[in-house]
Amino acid sequence: MDATAQPPHRPDTDDGTGGAAAEIRLEGVSKVYADGTVGVAELDLTFAAGELTVLVGPSGCGKTTTMKMINRIIEPTTGRILLDGVDVTRADPDKLRRRIGYVIQSVGLFPHQSVRTNVGTVPRLLGWDRTRIRDRVDELLGIVGLDPAVHGDRYPAQLSGGQRQRAGVARALAADPPVLLMDEPFSAVDPVVRERLQSEFLRLQATVRKTIVFVTHDIEEAVRIGDRIAVMSSGGKVEQFATPAELLGKPANAFVADFVGADRGLKRLAVTGIDPADLERPPFVHVADGLADARAAMERVGARWAVVLDDSGNLHGWLSAERATGAGTVGSAGHRMEAWVPADATLKTAFATMLQHEAGWVAVLDGDRFLGVLTPESLHAALRRSVEGSVPEVAGAAHG
Repeated sequence: MDATAQPPHRPDTDDGTGGAAAEIRLEGVSKVYADGTVGVAELDLTFAAGELTVLVGPSGCGKTTTMKMINRIIEPTTGRILLDGVDVTRADPDKLRRRIGYVIQSVGLFPHQSVRTNVGTVPRLLGWDRTRIRDRVDELLGIVGLDPAVHGDRYPAQLSGGQRQRAGVARALAADPPVLLMDEPFSAVDPVVRERLQSEFLRLQATVRKTIVFVTHDIEEAVRIGDRIAVMSSGGKVEQFATPAELLGKPANAFVADFVGADRGLKRLAVTGIDPADLERPPFVHVADGLADARAAMERVGARWAVVLDDSGNLHGWLSAERATGAGTVGSAGHRMEAWVPADATLKTAFATMLQHEAGWVAVLDGDRFLGVLTPESLHAALRRSVEGSVPEVAGAAHG
């Protein structure tokens, strides 16, 4: 779209809801304060519909200012902010904010109102009837893991920190907004609760698929939850806007490399899935096979162990060459398989499983069906290939 063209004004819907995710586009957006301080400098960014975009950077870099300009809590000095093609700087700010969910670090629940009343705040402002509000509140409380019958009539002071955050997310989603803004929402809880909330939120996002702008100063959180990440530096400049794998594999400059950390190779494990092409296929035998036949199968390929499958091709265990002796069957001599991960796990999960069980390899399963194994060598090769053209981060690693 021509940056100088003015899109037609589209009136808000009667109930203020948006439903489907909306694209957000920032065109030449800046914020300059009265004393000349530049909070944000000429940003051109597109937040794709249905994606979770993280703004990350050190304190004072303009990430929260950028987010607050989207719902006009802070007014931009220059530029346009387009929500599905409509310039929000020309919209009524109160109606705009009812179409955008907002979750902050301190949650912001009204302390004198019950959880149920808090969650129904925006629908009440939009004029929904009581039955519709109650049904929507009960639905959302269940989605975020709060039993409406147990927690609905409690007050914020009667909830744990994690429960208050869940209630805050439910309130932000109450009117089914197309956009959700989140300003360090999980930073006030302890690390264990924080990780649990991140996991639950990712599960929720997989269901609702909102366009989310998420602010954090924590690069670990950013790479775990973000579809794309904008790394910002002082003065509100975006140094790199990329997927987590691209960001960790190919930092754009020294600032980004320093910010993501020298252990970025390890961080990449957490954002790199298991590719079936990276799996090794060791010899396999079946539970009903004789031990002599199993040993012969291993000797043919020079292996010291084999995977044991049942008649349906599902993983049963493993068998070492040392135990493949005598006249029995494989099923009577095999070991139970402890080191395994599902096919949708990350390389980090696979590596952690190897370490936990002190195993030289980890089996990868699709349900119960055996797909192959990851070894330390194949895991390292998969990590190196996760970002095309990235430089190996292990000293002495061979260059392809």
